[in-house]
Parts: sequence; C-alpha cells; structure tokens
Amino acid sequence: MSVYPLGLKLAGRRVLVVGGGTVATRRVPALLAAGALVEIVSPELTPALRGQVDAGRAGWAARRFEPSDVDGAWLVHVAIDDPAAAEQVSAAAEERRVFCVRADDRDAATAWTPAVTRHGQVTVAVTDGGDRRRAMAVRDLVAHALESSPPVVGEHKGVALVGAGPGDPELITVKGRRLLAAADVVVADRLVPGMLLGELRPEVEFVDAAKIPYGPSAAQEEINRILVERALEGKFVVRLKGGDPFVFGRGGEEAIACAEAGVPVLVVPGVTSSIAAPALAGIPVTHRGVAHEFTVVSGHIPPGHPDSLVDWAALARLRGTLVVLMGLKNLGKITERLIAEGRSPDTPAAVVQEGSTSHQRSLRSTLGEVTAAVAGAGIRPPAVVVIGDVVHAAV
Repeated sequence: MSVYPLGLKLAGRRVLVVGGGTVATRRVPALLAAGALVEIVSPELTPALRGQVDAGRAGWAARRFEPSDVDGAWLVHVAIDDPAAAEQVSAAAEERRVFCVRADDRDAATAWTPAVTRHGQVTVAVTDGGDRRRAMAVRDLVAHALESSPPVVGEHKGVALVGAGPGDPELITVKGRRLLAAADVVVADRLVPGMLLGELRPEVEFVDAAKIPYGPSAAQEEINRILVERALEGKFVVRLKGGDPFVFGRGGEEAIACAEAGVPVLVVPGVTSSIAAPALAGIPVTHRGVAHEFTVVSGHIPPGHPDSLVDWAALARLRGTLVVLMGLKNLGKITERLIAEGRSPDTPAAVVQEGSTSHQRSLRSTLGEVTAAVAGAGIRPPAVVVIGDVVHAAV
C-alpha cells in the first residue's frame, strides 16, 4: 500500500488517545512534545501516563470509549488490543473524517506512525509498506549518518557548557555529543575523555584549559575571556568539562561571565563522578533501609583552613552517605576531623580511582584506616571517597 507522507502541526489541537496501557505510554510523549492537547480515554492508566495527567499535561476520562469522544479531535490514536473495541473507535473516526492510527491493525488504520529519529532541529520519519523492521533499520542508518555528518553552519550560537561525564566517552549525553560535533571552538579540562577530543573536526580550534599558564583564579579569568571572545566573533564554543559543569566545575562562574557579556549560554548537564564512580564500583550512594541522604563535598581544602566553607562537624553528625571529591591529598585530615567530631572510626569507607575508565580501581576500608589503605595501594587522583554504610550495602 502506498502512503502519502505528511507532517502534522498539532500544537494547540486536540488529539484523542484511546487506551491507557504500554502502547499509549510510548505514543503520548511525542504528541505532548508536538504541543498537542492530548485527551486519554481509558478505565485505567499506567503510572507513567498517570504522572502526565497529574502534572496537567494530558486530560483523562476514566471510562470506556464513546463515539462522541472523537468530536473535535484532529487525530485519533487507538492503543488497545481488543479488535472489536478498536474497530468501534476507527469507525467513529471514519464517520467524522478524522484520521485514525491503530496499534492493533495497521491495515484497518487511516494513518500510520512512522519510524522517527531526531537530530537537533531535523526530524526524519521513515514510512513503510508493511515492513516495519526494515523501516526501523533505515531510520537507524539515517540517525547514524546524521550523527556523523558535519553540523549545519550557524545552527548553534554562543557558548554551551557541556558535562562530559566521569571518564568513559560513552557516558556523555546524546545532546552533549551532538553539540560537541557542532563546535567551532572547544575549551576542555584535563579530565575530559580523550576519545571525545579525537572525534573533533580537523578545523575545530582546541584550547587545553589545563595548560593555561596562570594561577587558578587567573586561569579561570582567562578561560572566561576566551569563551566570551570567541563567541562574540560568531563562533560556537563548547566548554567541555569532566563530570557535570555545575558540580565543582566552575560552570556557574563561566555562565555569569557569558551573561554579563551578552553571550547566550546553553547548559548540558553531565553524569557526575560523585554518583557514577561509586555506582560502577558496586556502591549505591543511597539504599533502602541504609541511607536516605547523600552529601557531596569538595576536599581540595582541608578542614580548619580559613578558606574552607565546609561544616565538617555537621557532616560528622549525618547518618547518610558522604561523598568527597578532590579529597585524596587531604584524606588524612578529613578522616581525622570526622572522627574527632563524632563519626565512628569503624564507619565503612571506600575509594574509587578513575571510575568508568579502563584504569578504574577501588578499595574498601574503614574511616579510621582508609588513609593508610590508600597509601598502601598506591591509589592516586582523580578518586572519589565514599563514607557510610552503603559501602557494604550491595556487597
């Protein structure tokens, strides 16, 4: 059967979805993303659909379908597996000249949902004549080609603060990778996965932020200057950071500098090592019946230092998990302070080095002995320290 491909502008237009199960759960998000006014008719809903309704994003009639439900709809999606009930819906839609998609019987439908891939502002839909698997295979080939193709000139402006994740190049977000492929200038930290940098186009200007020859504060000012200067030249700049830009990454400072210069900023969160590294070592930072809280703290300044903003006494009183980043150099002083403030020296502790990479190493110990254990094992930065009963929760 030959079909006529067409894109529908559904923003502000009513779309009826009959059924509240798995199929409807998969179809509704795309309709909502298109701006459709979604009305669901079904005696029951999946928890995901109920969440959409509770949030006010979709309407719900908790009953069986009635032909009058089609009145005023621009499109109908039948997402039920009862052929007789589905036929009743499509008959009502046919009578009112409303296109109807049927999940149970494509041949009885007057409209089909294509296999879709999205890449930035580009949406590609692949229709089929009954060979759904082939259409999906073509869709996947197109998606791969779009991801590998040079970006459209001028598609992005300003500065994007992109989190590269904990170290494994596959743990950067899809959006982060897409923006990196579109960059004219990339300013990267030393903890950024090297494999990502190897994928940059030859003409991309690469600035290694770790080699800027100034002290910490002056180096940050120079990074801010580069971001603003290149963006004002009309280039699209990606500031690539290990982990998440706003978790001890000074992303806030860079966003402020850009905003003050009138440069638009896009923030792309990343997978932070404070959660990823423990998880990959088999340690959940929260666990039912063990820890209902976790706190992430920077250990680059030792307890007692006049520049420290950390309330170590309060942290020692917590019952949950304490995650310390950049704390290996000061680990001895940190553990001593926590014990002095009342945390038991027998509290389980673990250290994960270079989590998510091929160099990942980890050890488990106690708060009182972990410093010596780290020294003995030769653990080196970057490493994440985890303190709390969760260290043994999943063992």
